[in-house]
Amino acid sequence: KNLQCINAVFVSCSDTLSACRLRSKVLAKQLDHVDMEIEREEEAGNVAAVSRLQAVSSRLCTELEREKELELRLALTLKQNLVELWQIETEQGKYDILREQLQKDEEELQMQYQEEKEVRIWKEKITALQAEGTRRTREKRQEKAQREHEERNKKLLEDAKRNHEKAVCFLKQSMARIHEKNAKEEVKAQEHMERRIQAVLSLKTSITSNRERLQTLQILSKAKALEAKKEEMKMREAILAKGGNVIREIFLHKRQQEHEKKKEAFRELQKSRKMEIVSRILQERASIHKQRKSQSPTKAIKARGKLKDPLLQSGEGWQSEETCKHADGEISQVIKGLGINSLYVNRPQDVLWESDGEDTEREKSLLVPEFPGLWSREYDLHKPKGEDPTLLAIRAMRKQMAEKKMEELQTGILHKQTVPGQEHKGCAFHSKPSCIHFKDFDVGQIYKKKIVLTNASYSVNYCRLVGISEWLKDFISVHFDPPGKMSSGMSCEFLVTFKPMINKELEGEVMFMAQTGSFSVPLKCTVKTCILALDKELIDFGSLVVGETISRTISLTNSGALGTRFK
Repeated sequence: KNLQCINAVFVSCSDTLSACRLRSKVLAKQLDHVDMEIEREEEAGNVAAVSRLQAVSSRLCTELEREKELELRLALTLKQNLVELWQIETEQGKYDILREQLQKDEEELQMQYQEEKEVRIWKEKITALQAEGTRRTREKRQEKAQREHEERNKKLLEDAKRNHEKAVCFLKQSMARIHEKNAKEEVKAQEHMERRIQAVLSLKTSITSNRERLQTLQILSKAKALEAKKEEMKMREAILAKGGNVIREIFLHKRQQEHEKKKEAFRELQKSRKMEIVSRILQERASIHKQRKSQSPTKAIKARGKLKDPLLQSGEGWQSEETCKHADGEISQVIKGLGINSLYVNRPQDVLWESDGEDTEREKSLLVPEFPGLWSREYDLHKPKGEDPTLLAIRAMRKQMAEKKMEELQTGILHKQTVPGQEHKGCAFHSKPSCIHFKDFDVGQIYKKKIVLTNASYSVNYCRLVGISEWLKDFISVHFDPPGKMSSGMSCEFLVTFKPMINKELEGEVMFMAQTGSFSVPLKCTVKTCILALDKELIDFGSLVVGETISRTISLTNSGALGTRFK
């Protein structure tokens, strides 16, 4: 059976390896075609098409590398299956030799039994003539059989004790392994929970920083708009003083400013795309470098463990070397096509991909303000001078905005939440489950359900509990701690407790108020009922002969929680 299983695995691995090689060839052809398209678009000067084709080329390179790695793994698995097949065949040959030896031993034993039988018959004939000698020999045999029986029982007891000790030892070892495995799983779960908590905290900090930055940007945009109005008034006065056409000059000036803004936005977009392409190229080079490092120790381990075919080893080494050279050549061509300085890219590998250093530098760079001005001014705490009027104005404006939002939320003034191009419609919060259902309850018991509310709007929102339906207040209680500001996609929980006093169905809702309007979660309490159903709608006996008896079985099922009688 093991031989058949390994043969089946060997055939499936061979088929998978051939399919993987075929996919690698197809990907290589697609990559060559994309490179030709890139050269053609570069000659034509189409930058957008070149960047798109370069992204396609990088994706094809990544897929080709994955297929190569899969091909290597499949080849290794195929060799291991072949070695196991050889080992099983060798062991099967050993067992055949042992089986033949066992047959010979059994034949010799049978012959020995036959000889002993003949000797015993001859002895019995002699003992039949000698009665006294027969009696004495019988007694001796009985004593000998008794001793052998006692020795056999003693040996069986010793073997049973020894087997029990082994079983206890194996049980202890297996229990220790199970405890160790459970401890490892608990540690992994704890680490996973800590990672999730850290992710939520980082998301919260990023949300707060983005909110503060947005407020400062709004204040700066208002200040810029005021300055633009002042400049427009000055320009209008200057043109009137010169006697020119005010409307025409202002229109031309605005068109020129819009043209400059579009040019600047286009430059920033090109710069961001170039930086994104460079980052992808660096990531690919890092993966190639890691692959080279990982291949060297694995080759050394394989050389120590098993002897491989020298032709196969040389083929694999040539293949990996050609793959790395091909990837490096493509990366250098992409960088030259983008017109990026090669000194930025060709830095030492161990400096480029030290993730810890990059993360710390990125965190430090986030602390630096994006817009110079207020942050670049030094402030002496020891000087008894008044604060900067600009800072006072920003602080007062933030305070007014916060007070205005709180007043609107308390008075019930609702806001439409929009993003560029669309407006949020429908309920701002989604509950999970969508309906609070207490099913098959018993009077006098206490039931609890935890409900999750998720902010489905496009921006920060608030949520507070308004109450529940009047006829449910004697049976239902809701425990809800308002979470404050909730970003889009964040969720909170509330607990609903049901204490039934009467055996009667109840329906109602739990009502909430959000910044975008009121919403409610339906609540339903249903008593125990009996639900009877048959497994057949039609009893069909089919065709039968006169005088024949046919029986059919029908099942009646009660899928409800309440028992009942039937007839």
